[in-house]
Amino acid sequence: MGVRRPRATSADVAARAGVSRTTVSFVLNDRAGVTIPDETRRRVEEAALELGYQPHGAARALAGGASHTIGLVLRQSPEQVSVDALLAETLWGIGSEAHEGGYRVLVEPLSPDSGRYSDLVRSQRVDGLIVSGPRTDDAELVALVEDGFPIILQGSLPELSAPSVDVDNRAGARTAVEHLVSLGHRQIACITNAPLAYTAAADRLAGYRDALEAAGLPFEPDLVVEGAFDAASGCVAMQGLLSRVPGVTAVFVASDIVAFGALRALREAGRRVPADVSVVGFDDIPLARHFDPPLTTIRLPARALGAAAGRALLERLAGRLGNERRLLPTELVVRDSTAPRG
Repeated sequence: MGVRRPRATSADVAARAGVSRTTVSFVLNDRAGVTIPDETRRRVEEAALELGYQPHGAARALAGGASHTIGLVLRQSPEQVSVDALLAETLWGIGSEAHEGGYRVLVEPLSPDSGRYSDLVRSQRVDGLIVSGPRTDDAELVALVEDGFPIILQGSLPELSAPSVDVDNRAGARTAVEHLVSLGHRQIACITNAPLAYTAAADRLAGYRDALEAAGLPFEPDLVVEGAFDAASGCVAMQGLLSRVPGVTAVFVASDIVAFGALRALREAGRRVPADVSVVGFDDIPLARHFDPPLTTIRLPARALGAAAGRALLERLAGRLGNERRLLPTELVVRDSTAPRG
């Protein structure tokens, strides 16, 4: 019995034809409204024939493009989505671009441990996807991109050849920690916004480490705890930090919501903010300025981020190809939760 050859993929066809995977999808699925040069079309068809490649059934369904709906996929559980204080602003930005282009927006929470994209794709309910909060372990997302689906990442997976729109999480986190360093703090903890499989969480932790290194401060693993999107996780994380490192004088919490839980733990421990411990958040959600004390944080332009992602997906659906990565800047907003080290 001979060795079975692996099934050819759209990536194989793209490599042989010298085009992108999206171009392969548009040609082989005969995508309406997309202009492909005759020579490019011929190369793709010949490469597919030589390799014996047939488009996946789900890819053909999506490529039909008849729903005039784009999907916003949130890689979180419904419970986690319910506490996302920036979702409304992000959706406003996506929706404004979608409606201008004649599209509607479908929002779909997909839990990382059980949610799948296949139902959305095979039902032909969406013509393209914005995937918010991509994870490094999302094999199904990789397969969709390799099959040529129109996908925009709202976040970043540098190893994946797909366009992305994101804020500069690493630079924003570095700015937050540099602010604490400038106030004289030397024992600075970090509570992440989410598990480190989420690229935004990993990037914000990297920015924390960048600032420590630039200041000549050692990175201490005991000063880092993972949060999990909500205030309860921030409370538990802060309690653990105080039990291990009671002398900590500052903490960078990579999410305002998670920071609210950390502030509760500090109050319950009798630690004053900012007199005893300075706290910096990330996101600048509307409640941050009204909390007690008002939270110093990194402002994330949620509406602009959504609009940029929506615009990028519409361009991709119109056949304007490219795998560019766009980063939007963040801004430090100083309020009353930080002060010079006493």
